[in-house]
Amino acid sequence: MLDVCLLGSGGMMPLPYRWLTSLMTRYNGSNLLIDCGEGTQVAIKKKGWSVKPIDTICFTHYHGDHISGLPGLLLTMGNAERTQPLTLIGPKGLERVVNALRVIAPELPFPILFQEIQGTEQVFELNGYKITAFRVNHNVLCYGYTLEIERAGRFDVGRAKAAQIPMPYWSRLQRGEVIEAEGRIYRPEDVLGPARRGLKVTYCTDTRPVDVIAKEAQGADLFICEGMYGEPEKAAKAVEYKHMTFEEAARLAKRAQPDEVWLTHYSPSLVRPEDYIEEIRKIYPKIYPGKDGKTAELDFKEE
Repeated sequence: MLDVCLLGSGGMMPLPYRWLTSLMTRYNGSNLLIDCGEGTQVAIKKKGWSVKPIDTICFTHYHGDHISGLPGLLLTMGNAERTQPLTLIGPKGLERVVNALRVIAPELPFPILFQEIQGTEQVFELNGYKITAFRVNHNVLCYGYTLEIERAGRFDVGRAKAAQIPMPYWSRLQRGEVIEAEGRIYRPEDVLGPARRGLKVTYCTDTRPVDVIAKEAQGADLFICEGMYGEPEKAAKAVEYKHMTFEEAARLAKRAQPDEVWLTHYSPSLVRPEDYIEEIRKIYPKIYPGKDGKTAELDFKEE
């Protein structure tokens, strides 16, 4: 099961009823964060989750509403006596930006590992996640992310017995291990059927609608997409500042056909996003307004 929580759904500035941008996922003991706007750690506490087990933070870009909560979060993680390494993933300049913010968090009891994204797309495999970073179109270098939990095929007992593979090795082969023992090599593909459908979440914000977003969100279990402006009359403003309207997000969703869509990163002027949802559901029915603390528990589907 993959737990997904939209911690903050606001853009530009925090409001009394809306935290800044952040998403948190939990899978198999690994906690991952995308963006860390001001108030992120308060939102985590309010959700009832913990900052200590976060082992990966991905940044879309380095505007303040997406990264200004990082120094406080790092200090809180340090005060929780964390010692395990923390991996940070982000666009070019990652280490320079983070170290500048760490002027107020200079000493931490855990190491930070920096993985700077190279090119227009890069895949990282960490802690059971396949993370695809893909470049989008904002007024600074900015990336979206697709998180995938891949799922191996079913274990075929008949094939294992026919190949005379000792039973103690079965569980290890099912986990994907290659085993050398007793002069033989046992491989997972010897006993596993075709890969089954896994889980997929695509997240993008601060961008114009571009083809790569629809490609990445294709068939996703959950697509979380920027909807900066709900009002149709603000379409020109979205173009000028390289953001998206609700309608543009819905048209991307129609192309991608995800199971569900959440809108996020609202303009401070957008007080009631739900007022604009019914109209865009004419474009894509499975679209919902995101809100702080909105949570989904995604489970594998049996085929």
